[in-house]
Amino acid sequence: MADVNDVRRIALALPHVAEIPSDGFDFRVADRGFVWSYPERRPGQRRLIRTDVAVLYVGDEAEKQALLLGEPELFFTAPGYDGVPLVMLWLAKVGVRRLKELVTDAWRMRAPDELVANLGSG
Repeated sequence: MADVNDVRRIALALPHVAEIPSDGFDFRVADRGFVWSYPERRPGQRRLIRTDVAVLYVGDEAEKQALLLGEPELFFTAPGYDGVPLVMLWLAKVGVRRLKELVTDAWRMRAPDELVANLGSG
């Protein structure tokens, strides 16, 4: 089972990652977000930053649907995220190895091509 410390360790081990100050966690590469805390919105209340849930960039709607349908115990979506290539991940339900794969994949989709090429060769 993973937690916020695993997200932070994995994200910061990737090249050129910046952590943006937030109430939870927010990681970017080349000013493009790839994993951050879920800002849960509740009607009539202030949003709640959920550090037990990571929002991951997944690239496209097909990948999003594959994750949601293939591993519904790990992934979910919420109103407002329809048509957006992002999924929410329950950290307590994912292993660290799988988390590393997901965070690295999200980073690869958001990083400039030259950084991705360097990660593959280094």
